[in-house]
Amino acid sequence: MLKTAILFVLWLLLPVLLPGVGAHAQTPALLDATRVPHVGEGGRADYRRFLLQPTPRAFALSENGAWGWAAAIEDNAAATERRALGNCAAYGGIGCRLYAQDLAVVWPEAASPAPTPPSTPLAGGEGWALVPDGRFLWQGPAAARGAYLWAHGRAAGGADSRGSQPQPHARAFNNAGYDVLRLDRDPETDETELGATRMRLALAELRARGYARVIAAGQSRGAWDALAALDAPGRADAVIAIAPAAHGPTGSVAHAWALEDLWQVVTTARAPTTRVAVATFAGDEYAPDPAGRAAAFARLAPSTAALLLLDRPRGLEGHGAGGDWRFTLRYAACLLDFAEGRRSGC
Repeated sequence: MLKTAILFVLWLLLPVLLPGVGAHAQTPALLDATRVPHVGEGGRADYRRFLLQPTPRAFALSENGAWGWAAAIEDNAAATERRALGNCAAYGGIGCRLYAQDLAVVWPEAASPAPTPPSTPLAGGEGWALVPDGRFLWQGPAAARGAYLWAHGRAAGGADSRGSQPQPHARAFNNAGYDVLRLDRDPETDETELGATRMRLALAELRARGYARVIAAGQSRGAWDALAALDAPGRADAVIAIAPAAHGPTGSVAHAWALEDLWQVVTTARAPTTRVAVATFAGDEYAPDPAGRAAAFARLAPSTAALLLLDRPRGLEGHGAGGDWRFTLRYAACLLDFAEGRRSGC
């Protein structure tokens, strides 16, 4: 987790993780690795990796130059803090203390509290809400670089996915100045067509509030809804669809027409100014006919500004692979670059 060989990957990420926050905002103290005391360049590089982690998270350091961090240990803040302090001590730290926790710098000599997002949904209706996610830094439409809208999947068995944390690659967008919002949907009314309609309404709300850029993103059914919103121009500046699906797991009767429905989504796309990234994974039980799906996704190219298709990348398998730390390290910065037009591929 600490002084490992993967640090070289971080140096590749550094130029794009913090490309300048919103036009009217300064870089929050939390995101400024040069402020981290006592540690050398290796520690600051590892701190940047820490900033891509989900919450709860904690970064500890010692005045003798050791450090350690942890994230999402049992989804428990106290357990995560203990692990971070233990990791720091295990690497030779003496008197390890927390430098950062979740969104705040807590080091006494440089404390900087987390910003406070709105406490209520920005918009909503029966069965849905547009919710600022308090686990991410918040700036508001006037200062933010843009809005990153995350739509969750539809859990098996009708489980409620509202409030679930967006996948870690969203941290790259948040660290670059995007506000992160969730499109929460009630599982009792979360039918496919309704989900797409709610996505369109949420995107229109973000446009109306004055965000300079709007990114529509999601996983599984949320990704499917984001792609469905491509049926008219201007709704989003970019779409990031992670393992899009809308027809249930292997064995579902709906798999018989899953590919046909996907073709319907891509052939109705009319979004000449929207950049679209799609990630699919080997061994995805929600994705019948992977080759046929790849061909369908490729059809988006002439109807959009640009298409990035990450088709079954090596070492990442299953429907939830977009939440894997390897996906984050490999592709988070690239997705940000692609969405903003600085890169054509990964």
